[in-house]
Amino acid sequence: MPTETMTPRERLLTALDHRQPDRVPIDLGGNQTGIHKFAYQALLEYLGIRDDIVVMDAVQQLARPCEAVLERLRVDTRYIAAGAATDFQGDVVRAERDGRVWHDLVDEFGVRWSMPEDRPYYMDITHSPLAAATIGELADYPFPKGDDPGRFAGLRERALALKRETPYAVVSGISGVVYEICWYLRGLEQWFIDMLTQPEFCAALLDHTLKFWLDWFRVFLDEVGDVVDVIMIGDDLAGQKGPLFKPQFYRQVVKPRQKQLVQYIRSRTAAKIWYHTCGACTQYIPDLLDNGVHILNPVQVSAAGMEPAELKARFGNKLVFWGGAIDAQHVLPTAPPETVREHVRRNVSIWKTGGGYVFNNVHNIQAGVPPENIVAMYDAAFEFGF
Repeated sequence: MPTETMTPRERLLTALDHRQPDRVPIDLGGNQTGIHKFAYQALLEYLGIRDDIVVMDAVQQLARPCEAVLERLRVDTRYIAAGAATDFQGDVVRAERDGRVWHDLVDEFGVRWSMPEDRPYYMDITHSPLAAATIGELADYPFPKGDDPGRFAGLRERALALKRETPYAVVSGISGVVYEICWYLRGLEQWFIDMLTQPEFCAALLDHTLKFWLDWFRVFLDEVGDVVDVIMIGDDLAGQKGPLFKPQFYRQVVKPRQKQLVQYIRSRTAAKIWYHTCGACTQYIPDLLDNGVHILNPVQVSAAGMEPAELKARFGNKLVFWGGAIDAQHVLPTAPPETVREHVRRNVSIWKTGGGYVFNNVHNIQAGVPPENIVAMYDAAFEFGF
């Protein structure tokens, strides 16, 4: 086995600069690159590691991986995240509806997320507070304050501790969700109707979410813009076979606001901008590059037109791919470890040439993924990443 010659931070920064590191950087632990609490529990038992399960993302029910797990899987990244506004409670409460017990969380925007107690896998939206709102009523809605100082209390100290006291790359939690929050507030069906029948409503609501994130990033970048190595933003734009809505609407209405946010972030920090969209998003890659994005995640290789070799050939000199390790729908959950290992070997051999690649599963590791497959995936990334 070859020998590592770089620190984790050096390795990641080299790959992000489209230069060849000693081995492919490895990631785990973010809101889009994490692990479900049930998969994490099984992984702990398999590895013989003891840890209390801490759910770091209530909606997706993601566990916060402990240092022992991150070290065993040779993960090069560590995450920091801002918090909620000072007066936001954010408690998960039990409620009874329709003969079932639910765990409910009302977020800062007033959207209710719910998880049934008898199937505690993740939360779905069960109340969209602007479902019946008119465009005139948006001005009176109590949108949260992005620049509430409580969000950023202690953030700089935590980020500096990672930067100064560890060798790892410092990566932000997910932020900059300009588009998706709109349909959370409106409800997906009504939002899709709005895009066809009243795009001016969509534009007005997008302006509110953009303002929230511009205010948020103004303080976030004041605090840690000189510390973080990667800033994660994102909105899902595509599904299994292609865009979720008309590309024309994206380019006329959504893209200008996303671009404004990305360009503001880039004006304030040297950190690389990581953009998350699931699905068959190939036709949007030129738009994301035009916006100023450096990194695409999760690179859903099982979606239409997302073949690693083609993506690497077309965009590998200008876009970093973060993810794309394996078919997470059809291989990782069900195949034997030897097959997992072979899929990782094949994909990593395509992605790693010339840098511009960070290893991660496609999106989060879900409940039910066998722990031996998780270990096989990460061990193969290490072995074949040199």
